[in-house]
Parts: sequence; C-alpha cells; structure tokens
Amino acid sequence: MSRKSAAVKRKKTKNAFSLLELLVVILILGILAAFVAPNLIGKGEQAKRDLVCVQMSSAGQALDMFKLDNGLYPETEEGLEALISNPDPDKYPNYRNTPYMKSLPKDSWQNTFGYLKNENGYELISFGADRKEGGTGDAEDIFFSKCRK
Repeated sequence: MSRKSAAVKRKKTKNAFSLLELLVVILILGILAAFVAPNLIGKGEQAKRDLVCVQMSSAGQALDMFKLDNGLYPETEEGLEALISNPDPDKYPNYRNTPYMKSLPKDSWQNTFGYLKNENGYELISFGADRKEGGTGDAEDIFFSKCRK
C-alpha cells in the first residue's frame, strides 16, 4: 500500500466523534451545569422585584411632573388615577391637556401600585408575589422609598 492511500484511509476513519469523546463532553457539561444552576435558581423572582423598582421610578417621575405643574401631589384618595385624568379641575387648574401616564402602572405580578401621600411626598407600594399586604421573602411588600437606597 502506498503512503498516499494509507493517509486517505486514516482520514476517512476519523470523520465522527468516538463514544468516549462524547461521554467526556457530556461529563464536562454536567459539571458546568452543577456549578451554574444553583446560582440561577431564584434569580427570576429577584429580577421581578428589581423590575418593580424601575416601574415605580417611572410612576414617580410622572408624580413629580404632576407636582411641578399643580404645586402638590395627588391626595391618597385620588390615587394614581390622577395621573390619567384630572380628578378636580378646580383644585388642579394647571393640569396638562394630556395625561401624565397613558395607563396605570402595574407591578411584575400585574397588580396596580398602592399610593399614599405623606408629609414627605408620597409612597408607592407593591404587595409582591402574594398580592397581600405584608409577607416575607418573595412575598414581601416592595416600597419605593426602599428602592431608592
């Protein structure tokens, strides 16, 4: 057999991975998954909580624009609906011709934010994953004043 035909024969036999090579690759992928998966588990809920703070910031900017135009924040009873339409034209004569927001902002669990006017301005609240006041862990309430820290 000539050298050329032996080289061609060797080249043809090395066209696929061997079973051992595939097992090594699967083992490496398994080891990587064992290290990466624990770090990713639970991050989805934290991402939702972080997104709530971003959404609250957007609503907060609209509330600040409302105050800039009208001299005060909406009353607790008027709520965030005051950003959609003028609740009292006599009380807010400088209300814009267009709403401050197109729709009421919602949290990551599709609930509207709670709104409280206080002596320092306002507080926005999301009741978290359980949609109830209070809670711990993923169900803990989210306050805008704590997001800004």
